Amino acid sequence: MGIIGRKRRCSCSAPPEDQHVLLLTFFVAILLQRAVVESSTLNYTKYRQTSSLRLERITRHLDKINKPPVLTIESPDGDLIDCVHKRKQLALDHPLLKNHKIQKTPTEMPRGMNVKGDENDDSTSDMEGKGGSVRVRVREDAWQMWHLNGTRCPKGTVPIRRSTVHDVLRAKSLYDFGKKRSRVPLSRRNDAPDVLSGNGHEHAIAYTGSSQEMYGAKATINVWDPSIQVINEFSLSQLWILSGSFDGPDLNSIEAGWQVSPELYGDSRPRLFTYWTSDSYRATGCYNLLCAGFIQTNSRIAIGAAISPVSSYDGNQYDITILIWKDPKVGNWWMSFGDNTLVGYWPAELFTHLAEHATMVEWGGEVVNSRTNGEHTFTQMGSGHFAEDGFGKASYFRNLQIVDMDNSLASVLSVSTLAENTNCYDIKSYYSNEWGTYFYYGGPGNNPRCP
Repeated sequence: MGIIGRKRRCSCSAPPEDQHVLLLTFFVAILLQRAVVESSTLNYTKYRQTSSLRLERITRHLDKINKPPVLTIESPDGDLIDCVHKRKQLALDHPLLKNHKIQKTPTEMPRGMNVKGDENDDSTSDMEGKGGSVRVRVREDAWQMWHLNGTRCPKGTVPIRRSTVHDVLRAKSLYDFGKKRSRVPLSRRNDAPDVLSGNGHEHAIAYTGSSQEMYGAKATINVWDPSIQVINEFSLSQLWILSGSFDGPDLNSIEAGWQVSPELYGDSRPRLFTYWTSDSYRATGCYNLLCAGFIQTNSRIAIGAAISPVSSYDGNQYDITILIWKDPKVGNWWMSFGDNTLVGYWPAELFTHLAEHATMVEWGGEVVNSRTNGEHTFTQMGSGHFAEDGFGKASYFRNLQIVDMDNSLASVLSVSTLAENTNCYDIKSYYSNEWGTYFYYGGPGNNPRCP
């Protein structure tokens, strides 16, 4: 796999209109015939018939969100990573950001942030596992598959995973592409977390909030590759920063972590992702950089790209550290990866309630249970093992922290936990000097106790 150069203009003599029609007809013919199965259990590329009108709408949308690259890097997993000039990125098309000046760095980093010398350093960790003590190598930060190419984006550009026609065709519709589905309101306590199982989503989360103002959160998240039963299901592990009404149309949410989503990415690899909404997942916001909003500043990390390597059962464990916090002077919500690698930020203009502060933070896992054939899904959460299996077997979140009103990182001393169906997925929290507040979570989904 190598570098793909810039597009070259066609020197043929046919009029541009004829070229467009010919290319469109060829594309339609290919898509109508294609029915390739790329996995024994998931069909990523078999679509219903696609009309030329629909394909033309999709092409126009892709032309809008895929900005012209300075350089394109081909990843070993098939992704195309476009190096786009940072001032040409999609975020700046947002009507609220027309005159936005890109903030190069936050005015302040949260106090208490650790700074590492080499983010690829390996370390070991002794943890109590089921059956005795286990010693497993833990690398502080997993990295991304496109880095294996050896090519980096030039200075002044940002890496953006290119969206394709196939990506859009896997979605329910063009409107739904890159978006979470709206949540279904259920009766709930005012201090309960934003988890609603009525729309087929199931969770195992820890949460804190409602009684204090919070300005950010941090956690280190174990990375696995859970299996997914059907293409429109996903499994993710993330942190949520929330404010607004959980039952109303004005919930603000900022989210980041890793996810496996065949519908969104066309494979079953775990990928770094972000999400935002300012209206309860109705019209605003999207995953990653699939709409105008998040402004990327980092030239090394591609949001939506695959994370590699991943953890293995009773083997090496890999995790990623994510911190999101509000710049105390400017108001933008910054994201860092590792201990001090800035990725970019969500501008303050995007939000209503989060323009002030967060009222709840959540950490944990989420899956979609579509109940194929009337049975609970086999889609796994985390490692696919229950919390009681412990280190090296169950997935974990460790070193849970929040950013307080003084812009200081503070350890979370206690959390509440919630799982809708502990026979399918569960969670258990603990505390230690090394890992602070942490928890194991996850499960296999369908099993004799979870039919």
